[in-house]
Amino acid sequence: MKKILLLFLLVPVLSIAQNRKKKDYLVSLNTQFGVMRLVLYDQTPKHKENFIKLVNQKFYDSLLFHRIIPLFMIQGGDPNSRKAQADQPLGNGDVGYTIPAEFVPALFHKKGALSAARDNNPEKASSGCQFYIVQGRVWDDEEYQKQIKRIETMKGHLPTEEQKQVYKTLGGAPHLDGNYTVFGEVINGLAVVDSIAKQPRNEMNRPEKNVRMTMTGEWIKKKKITKKYGYTF
Repeated sequence: MKKILLLFLLVPVLSIAQNRKKKDYLVSLNTQFGVMRLVLYDQTPKHKENFIKLVNQKFYDSLLFHRIIPLFMIQGGDPNSRKAQADQPLGNGDVGYTIPAEFVPALFHKKGALSAARDNNPEKASSGCQFYIVQGRVWDDEEYQKQIKRIETMKGHLPTEEQKQVYKTLGGAPHLDGNYTVFGEVINGLAVVDSIAKQPRNEMNRPEKNVRMTMTGEWIKKKKITKKYGYTF
């Protein structure tokens, strides 16, 4: 009888696990410049779990992209930005915890990469809430070699030949590899990143006009994501 009961208990657990493998969490990041769709990587489980939690809690709703640097990145997620005054410095807000770094060499700072911001802590632990999305730039051979030297100085991760070609065609920010955790990417709406990055900004790189965000997330079949957005898992 105990063995039979055990089998019945295992069935729903296995069903949930199998169903999760067929689906992934699709994030919709809404701004006045359009919508970005993002996926979160399974290879960075701590960051993925935390980001899903915050999206589900509506934590990011009405926060600002408080720091933008053209040809580099757009940054947001500071809770202090929700009701910030026009001249208020931003970037130091947090949720009271950090996330251990999850550096995966296969995940790199190509254009559209979703990465965790952090302070200068020696463990390179990530902020519990602040993130940035890479705009980056396309690198020619001479400029790329300068980036390699910069990576070596920062003791980061040197790109593979395949990643090098992405940096020289799509673009990105290679000097960040191995120093900041990449945990997702924009699979639709890269033009929104470009639109935000080119907005007028002040001396602190804060947009002169507020760029607010809202986020929603939904578990969707991977086949549907691939069919609609062309992203392959």
